[in-house]
Amino acid sequence: QGFQVNQPQDNVSVTVGETLTLTCTMSGHSPPGVVKWLKGWGSGNKTVYEQKGSFPRVTRVVSESDTDFSIRIKDVHSEDIGTYYCVKFSKSLGGEEVFQHGKGTEVSVLAKPTHPVVSGPSRRARPGQSVSATCTAGGFFPKDISVKWLKDRAPISAQQPQITPGRTKSSYDMSSTVTMTLQEDDVRSQLVCEVRHPTLMAPLKGMYQLSQALRVPPSVRVVADPPSPVEVNKTVNFTCHVKGFYPENVAVTWLENRTEMKVENTSLLVETPRGLFELRSLVEVKAMEEKNGSVFTCRVVHDAQNPISERAVLWIAAPAR
Repeated sequence: QGFQVNQPQDNVSVTVGETLTLTCTMSGHSPPGVVKWLKGWGSGNKTVYEQKGSFPRVTRVVSESDTDFSIRIKDVHSEDIGTYYCVKFSKSLGGEEVFQHGKGTEVSVLAKPTHPVVSGPSRRARPGQSVSATCTAGGFFPKDISVKWLKDRAPISAQQPQITPGRTKSSYDMSSTVTMTLQEDDVRSQLVCEVRHPTLMAPLKGMYQLSQALRVPPSVRVVADPPSPVEVNKTVNFTCHVKGFYPENVAVTWLENRTEMKVENTSLLVETPRGLFELRSLVEVKAMEEKNGSVFTCRVVHDAQNPISERAVLWIAAPAR
């Protein structure tokens, strides 16, 4: 008589990993019988807690109370989504039957997205070519998520993010792609993917340096000092100027009439204020008569690409009579 199961929470949101508290109190006189918490109603329900039995994640809020049957579920995960009922059973000849139950509390589990990861193209591209970068994050709930791309702090437009079901039935994954035309100055540029979600106080940021996607080929020039024609037995310095390249891996070889020479002196790599690289390579040649018309070639292999070659010809002046 006058017995009531009070389940005051209509719905509760909890973040993955946190503790969920479900409130249930009883008032009035009740027949003998247990109290259980069920997830779901009808044939597919699952016992979340009862007084006897082992439920490692679940504890009573007031352990020995006869009127307060509130529970705590620790370390919530996305599978805990559902509607929970506080149920009073009464003993009957067949065992037990439902005597009265609360109106149900709908639990939604919020999951933060993983930290966004930005990946670039699989191979480098030259200035003027188009490349794409993709930002991915996963494991979030609910579904509504937004992505903003910035290049050097200025917003750039991207496709709408693709949202797909995640590994668990109540989580989602996201992928967003941006396409842009590379420029030489992108050696210093940074892309940022900002992810916003209801579970986040501030956006999560994934970073990508555009230098990882860029290849700037060098300019190559050969200078002879002194210039041809030169007098017999003079020393001529051939200098190969390799300028404005990125990344820094470069190999310089010299050929004299197609035969590889020993390189005397290659300068250290220098980084310019713009973030590109340059170096010089020098060979000294003695202007003997038999070398008249010889071709000296500087061959530059940059970042395992096809060689770039520049050449100079040694002409010897007729000796003054």
